[in-house]
Amino acid sequence: MNDTEPQPSAGPTIVPRPEHNLSRDGISSNALKVLYRLKNTGHQAFLVGGGVRDLLLGLNPKDFDVATDAHPEEIRKLFRNSRLIGRRFRLAHVRFGREVIEVVTFRSSASGITGDRQHSDSGRILRDNVYGTIDEDIWRRDFTVNALYYNITDFSIWDYTSGMADVASRTMRLIGDPRTRYREDPVRMLRAVRLAAKLDFEIAKDSASPIRELGKLLRDVPPARLYDETIKLFQSGHAVRSLELLQEFDLLRYLFPHTATAINSDQTGKVLKFIYEGLTNTDRRVQEDEPVTPMFLYAIMLWYPILDLAQRIRIGEKSSEIEALLDACDELVAEQQAYTSYPRRFSIPMKDVLVMQRRFENRRGVRAHRLLNHKRFRAAYDFLLLRAHCKETDSELAEWWTEVQTLSLRAQREAFSLERQRSSKRRRASRQERKPRASQ
Repeated sequence: MNDTEPQPSAGPTIVPRPEHNLSRDGISSNALKVLYRLKNTGHQAFLVGGGVRDLLLGLNPKDFDVATDAHPEEIRKLFRNSRLIGRRFRLAHVRFGREVIEVVTFRSSASGITGDRQHSDSGRILRDNVYGTIDEDIWRRDFTVNALYYNITDFSIWDYTSGMADVASRTMRLIGDPRTRYREDPVRMLRAVRLAAKLDFEIAKDSASPIRELGKLLRDVPPARLYDETIKLFQSGHAVRSLELLQEFDLLRYLFPHTATAINSDQTGKVLKFIYEGLTNTDRRVQEDEPVTPMFLYAIMLWYPILDLAQRIRIGEKSSEIEALLDACDELVAEQQAYTSYPRRFSIPMKDVLVMQRRFENRRGVRAHRLLNHKRFRAAYDFLLLRAHCKETDSELAEWWTEVQTLSLRAQREAFSLERQRSSKRRRASRQERKPRASQ
């Protein structure tokens, strides 16, 4: 395999329609509408990015992106169902019901502060609205396999780098100097990991070698952006492989620092096993088209760090087990926000799910019975099953809560010892009634 970085060429290698397997049948009808309208109004129009890559791999793309020489304002006039978005990159979203076709103007590859392009001191691109030609736009793309242009005019593919060869060899390779490209946008390191995990690709040696050293650049990326990338890494059906690559390149600590510490300090391997089992279950649910939620992902990732902190809080402050767990949840979630923002609509339910793990241990009384009707019961029960599968809690406890859900209401009351409590109350009331009243 050739691991030297792709070099600019005098022009694209044009692969005619008979020599590739990409068919318009695999392209969204709405994407085709955008492509043909641009073409018919005298503009260049290319399908580009992951859509081209996935079609060449025989996959079904989720999104279709279009590149054109039309400027954003021109695109806005051509498509009444479009809106312009972005500060760093100005582009158009053309909406067809739930489907959105992203239309981007060709950009210049000039470096430094030129026109409307700005870099930070570390080299990160802060703003980039310098328009150019397709010959320049290619060098604004990140990976060779994402830099293939499908020309709607004659259905050919334009390849300026080694994109077609890298698709064939299943290789993720950055365009240009990897160090420079990672400094321009550190999230490219996470994208390399994510796409390699998703596509079962290998990251080229020259693209992989700087990652461990430059991972620290992720500290300058806004937590909200890292949260979005985290969800793509772990909730798209390739979570286990994503975790393996994040560990290989020492990137997990920039997303989940407490989790990375827990894994590294655990000599038994139970923390890593627990996370792997949880992520395996997530991958299965995605593949079976079942719902997944960030709440459960973060519960998996933060469970052991929260347990460890709760133990220290309990010893230091002599709190109850549940109080210490609540305090630990609050503290860890607050600290996690500095790395990957974690919306309250997910963090609050996660706290319920984790605290219910301790409440499951009490199987007697009204409060225990009410857990069955708790709005987080199903998620908490699934988490209990995961813990039992990993031998982190007694399997008999999980089996009991599994069985009790199948019982009739009367049988459930007996299981929670409610019938016994009601009988005791009746006996006490009867004794009270039989006691002679005091004389007036």
